[in-house]
Amino acid sequence: MVTAIGTRFDGVMLDDIRTLALLAATMTTGLMAGYFGLYAHTIMPGLKSAGDHVFIASFQALDRAIINPWFMVSGFLGSLVFTAAATALSLGSEQRSLLPWAAGALVLYLVAFVTTIAVHLPLNDALKAAGPPDRITDLAGVRAAFDETRWVRWNVLRTLTTSVAFVCLAWSLVLQGRLAG
Repeated sequence: MVTAIGTRFDGVMLDDIRTLALLAATMTTGLMAGYFGLYAHTIMPGLKSAGDHVFIASFQALDRAIINPWFMVSGFLGSLVFTAAATALSLGSEQRSLLPWAAGALVLYLVAFVTTIAVHLPLNDALKAAGPPDRITDLAGVRAAFDETRWVRWNVLRTLTTSVAFVCLAWSLVLQGRLAG
């Protein structure tokens, strides 16, 4: 069959593209689950016991460092794009049994994505906007306004949703393998 872009796809080639999309979605979603999990079980508990100056300086440094092309492509945006592609490639295919798993992973990742934009980014940006910790006169007030408890609580949601999305995508790969074999 000839597509609008003029490339010929037969059943095998489409299956290969779907498998690659599923692999990329699984890998990037797994990376995001690990990233959110690392914050949940190591970074935030470690920073919780730090003094206000150390907490603010460390969190600001981490937040500045995370905004980079590698993180955006290999995880945060990559997971969304690859999972959406895997879901779309399962529509109307002979392997439609993949669709609920890929779509479920997409919905779960969207929850984490929206949570990041709606909750975490505003909190992170407000902490950065406070300026360098050496120039902040009320470190305790800035830290309290950051609302660590809220940040952590919503991060647990991101950790859970991306972890379950990862499982859904891994199961999609198992099903893809069974259907191809």
